[in-house]
Amino acid sequence: MMTGKIVYIAAPYTLGDTGRNIWNVIDCANNLCDLGFVPYIPHLTHFWHIVSPKPAQFWYEYDLVFLSFCDCLLRLPGESIGADNEVKVAKELCIPVYYSVEELTNEKDRT
Repeated sequence: MMTGKIVYIAAPYTLGDTGRNIWNVIDCANNLCDLGFVPYIPHLTHFWHIVSPKPAQFWYEYDLVFLSFCDCLLRLPGESIGADNEVKVAKELCIPVYYSVEELTNEKDRT
């Protein structure tokens, strides 16, 4: 049973290989689950977009709604305007931002 913090994963999506970017975020989410966290994967809307395409701005706004319910944000490496904006919004909402799984787990161990 997952009872840990809800972690929003912010990472590259369109820059580079989209499939690989989605794979990286899902892999990270699996690791987070193993550590007791509850990850939110905004990249999974990719599959919804395939079925029912919407403008990019719709997806950005949609994801920010979910961000506001998360306990923290994990920013994975890589260039991404969208992920950088998610970090900015998280900070504005006073949501803690972490830049590695190690940093996140170290914080978990302190609380």
